[in-house]
Amino acid sequence: MSQKIVLASNNQGKLKEFFQILAPLGIDLHSQAEFAVPDTPEPYFTFLENALCKARHAARLTGLPAIADDSGICVNALAGAPGVLSARYAGDAKSDESNNAKLVAELANHADKSAYYYCVLVYLRSEHDPQPIIADGRWFGQIIATPRGEGGFGYDPHFYLPEFAKTVAELDASDKNRLSHRALALQDLLKKLQ
Repeated sequence: MSQKIVLASNNQGKLKEFFQILAPLGIDLHSQAEFAVPDTPEPYFTFLENALCKARHAARLTGLPAIADDSGICVNALAGAPGVLSARYAGDAKSDESNNAKLVAELANHADKSAYYYCVLVYLRSEHDPQPIIADGRWFGQIIATPRGEGGFGYDPHFYLPEFAKTVAELDASDKNRLSHRALALQDLLKKLQ
């Protein structure tokens, strides 16, 4: 995988995680921002369709192979919401604080606080690749009302992992990069790429 690959994201938190996980493997990964590729709309109702759309967009504008993800948090008591709307759950102005506040408020009267982070990755060799490689991962936990920890981003301060007695925001970055939905999806993708 010495070929240059574009990562179809401008999300700084995601970029940091991808680079930390993939750099030791010798993958020559570059942010789409390096090529002035703007974000593309994510109009679909599934993670897979949105990831495929983002990968095609980045591959088309750069002429390079592309990796794209779509990920979010799915809460069982809310029928899988926020799901694909995780980044914009509280409205179009993306705000972690507003999204978390809305999620905690909507779960207040539900006994079931179980949830999972979900990530789907799509790898395209070119814009018109007829056989995209698709990988995914799930990370199970619970939503807590009071945020804990300073690390991570998004819903991490409210996403509690009972087996560690910590939220994701309380984990070391190296632990998160080993355990997360994104890490699991990347492991799946790397197996398929081999």
